[in-house]
Amino acid sequence: MTEQNLEELGDKIVRVLKTIFDPEIPVDIYELGLIYDVFVSEENDAKILMTLTSPNCPVAETLPVEVEDKVKSLKEINDCVVEITFDPTWTQDNMSEEAKLELGML
Repeated sequence: MTEQNLEELGDKIVRVLKTIFDPEIPVDIYELGLIYDVFVSEENDAKILMTLTSPNCPVAETLPVEVEDKVKSLKEINDCVVEITFDPTWTQDNMSEEAKLELGML
């Protein structure tokens, strides 16, 4: 897969991630800054490194599964694994300007 194709696939993954919303905050998980990194292997397997707003987040069990399922739904992706990390800890500084504006923080 060429670098351009990998970049296009990465963009598709980001578009899918932007369809997933935190149930407590009306902003998608990408704009919230919960996604730390997206990796795609030469075999078209994806790995998503993400965090949650807190370790006690009520969707800690379901949100990673939703991310995996939605990314796997892309026809170009063979498999997806989500790794949860709390290093670094999520803060409101992780949020995009768009998310802050949506939440009235600007």
